[in-house]
Amino acid sequence: MVFQSSLRKDLAQSFVTTLVVLLTVVMTNMLIQTLGQASQGSINPSDVLLVMGFTALGYSATLLTLSLFLSVVSTLSRMYSDSEMVIWFCSGRSLFSFVRPILRFAWPILLAIFFSALVVWPWSNQKIQELKNRFESRSDVERVAPGKFQEFSGGKSVFFIDKENTGSLAGTNVFVSTTDGDWQVITTAQQGRVDKIKDERFLKLQNGQQVSLNTVTHETRITSFENYQLLISEQATTASSALANYMVHSLELIQSPNESRMGELFWRIGQGLCALNLVFLAVALAAVNPRAAKSYHLMKAILTFIIYYNMINFGQRWIAEGRMSLTLLLICLHGSAALFASLWIMTRQSNWTIRLWLFRRQNI
Repeated sequence: MVFQSSLRKDLAQSFVTTLVVLLTVVMTNMLIQTLGQASQGSINPSDVLLVMGFTALGYSATLLTLSLFLSVVSTLSRMYSDSEMVIWFCSGRSLFSFVRPILRFAWPILLAIFFSALVVWPWSNQKIQELKNRFESRSDVERVAPGKFQEFSGGKSVFFIDKENTGSLAGTNVFVSTTDGDWQVITTAQQGRVDKIKDERFLKLQNGQQVSLNTVTHETRITSFENYQLLISEQATTASSALANYMVHSLELIQSPNESRMGELFWRIGQGLCALNLVFLAVALAAVNPRAAKSYHLMKAILTFIIYYNMINFGQRWIAEGRMSLTLLLICLHGSAALFASLWIMTRQSNWTIRLWLFRRQNI
């Protein structure tokens, strides 16, 4: 009883610490990326925190898996380094006896990982796409930030305008640079306003000048105007009815299967199976030499995690390309990982090594 309670207490402390550190690093990186998208006009600046929250929820399965794996490795490695493992082994405990209390600690986290991969991942991606579509459905002039040059339409249009607020349809000191084939057109005006006629949006400018430059022949045209009307959008952008696979609910992936959807389903199921196998791998991987560097076992753990996750991504691609079936690859990848982890724990339990096997064979 003391053995299991002390082990679960150490695991809980290590798991919470690891999760907080990883979440801090990931959220900092997400903040930088999201602010970059907002500055480029991909998302609404007021939705930055929402996008960050949905993104963090979407990747919660990966964060929980890595936190659980590293917490088991670090806890058991500390017990090896402090010779605590020797005490438990001398008291009759085997390495397999650590598996049960670790699984009792890990099963709620494993359920959360499965739920996150199968339910939260597509839901969060849908919410992020809805925010982007809602912002992109507005015209370019509506989305431009006051007093700042911004690119739209894949870099074909550059806008600058002074407005009282971002959502205003009118402004002053308008600058518009557009690319149309071989022509580079720069239009400036003292005032501008967006008007919608049926499904088309027009930018009406007053008291301005337009300079057109042919980049091939270098022909230049300069025109002054009092009133000028510029078509900026043929129709409001609407969200596509077809959802990408990573936004489709898991039940729909099963009900309407194809190769690419089966690849996505393999990736989602693999998140939970990977977390379970990594728990067993952590038990075998945690054995360290007390004289080795303290970070050595963490480097091995991170390398193992990267290799396993890359194999899941490769498997998703193989299924999407029709090279292997979903069931076969699940058995081959995760079944072999579970078998390898079990054999590794057995070799750790019996202190069997290749060097020892060769030595005994030479003495026969």
